[in-house]
Amino acid sequence: MAKALFIEEAGQDPEVTIRDLDASILPEGDVDVDVLWSSLNYKDALAVTGRSPIVRAPFPFVPGIDLVGQVTGSRSDEFQTGDLVVQTGWGLGENRFGGFSEKARVKAAHLVPLPSGLQPREAMIIGTAGFTAMLACLSLEDHGTAEGPIVVTGASGGVGSFSVVILKALGYNVVASTGSGNVEYLKSLGADGIIPREDHAAGAARPMDSARWGGAVDSVGGATLEALISQTGTRGAVAACGLAGGSGLRTTVFPFILRGVGLLGIDSNTCPRPLRRKAWDRLSELCESTLLDRMATEIRLPEVPDHARALLDNRKHGRTVVRCFG
Repeated sequence: MAKALFIEEAGQDPEVTIRDLDASILPEGDVDVDVLWSSLNYKDALAVTGRSPIVRAPFPFVPGIDLVGQVTGSRSDEFQTGDLVVQTGWGLGENRFGGFSEKARVKAAHLVPLPSGLQPREAMIIGTAGFTAMLACLSLEDHGTAEGPIVVTGASGGVGSFSVVILKALGYNVVASTGSGNVEYLKSLGADGIIPREDHAAGAARPMDSARWGGAVDSVGGATLEALISQTGTRGAVAACGLAGGSGLRTTVFPFILRGVGLLGIDSNTCPRPLRRKAWDRLSELCESTLLDRMATEIRLPEVPDHARALLDNRKHGRTVVRCFG
C-alpha cells in the first residue's frame, strides 16, 4: 500500500506521521498519478508546523503544494497512462490532498505535461518557487523595465534564487538583496551584486526616492515593497509575489503617475493553463541541470518536519526536493 505524510490535527506543532494511504480517501479527480517527487515550500512548512492555518480541509490531511509523477490511470482524453505530469497550485496541499505521498488523484485541468527538456527531479527543484519566479520575470518582460539593474529581494529563498537565475539568463544585471549571508551561493547563481535586506527594511525614505532600480522581483512585501516602489525608475516595474515581511503596504500615487511605475501582482495558484505551459517551457530552456543541482537539497518524506522548521527559522537556502518513491 502507498505511504503518505499526514498532518493528524489542526493547531500549533501538530502530530505528523508517515502511514498507509487508503485509495478510498483520495479526493475526486480524473487522473491517478504515482508521485515521484515533491518539494518543500514556505506554505508547506507553515502547514506541517501548524504556524499558520494553510490547510483548509478536514484532518488528517496530506500536504505538499507541488508534485511531479507518472499517470497510472486517466478518465480524461488529455492524458494517457505513462505520461509525466506536473501540478502546482489549484489548492493542492491546501484544500486537496497534496504531493507528500506516493500516490495522488488530481484533475486533468490542473495538470501540465512535463516539458521534454526537464527530468522529474529537476521539475521539483523548480516547483512552485521557480514557477512563481518565472511568472514574475515574464511579467517584467511584458511590461518592460527602466534603465538600471533588477533587484531581487529574499534572494536566498526559493523564489528569490530562481529569480536571480532566470533574470541573469535573460541578460539583466541582477542585484540580490538578502539577510542570510549566502553571498557565495548567490554569486554562483549569477548575482552581479549583493545588498543587505536592511537597505529596504525601513520602507521608503520619501514618497518618490532617487531612481535606483530598473525593476524588481519582490517576495518580501510590506516596507520592503514600499521602498522598492519609491526607488524604481521611469517606466520600470515591481513584480510582487510574496509577503514574508508583511501583508500591509503604505505608499503614494507619485511613483505611478510621475514615473509610470508598474506594480505587477503574481498569482501562481490559479494561473491560467496557457500561461502555465509557457512558463514551464521557458523554465526548461533557461534552467541548466548543473545549476539546479547546486540549488537543491534532497530529502525523503520522514525528514520533511525537521526541514520545515529549518526553513521557517531561516536556516535553509535554495530548494528542498522531496523524494516520494522507493
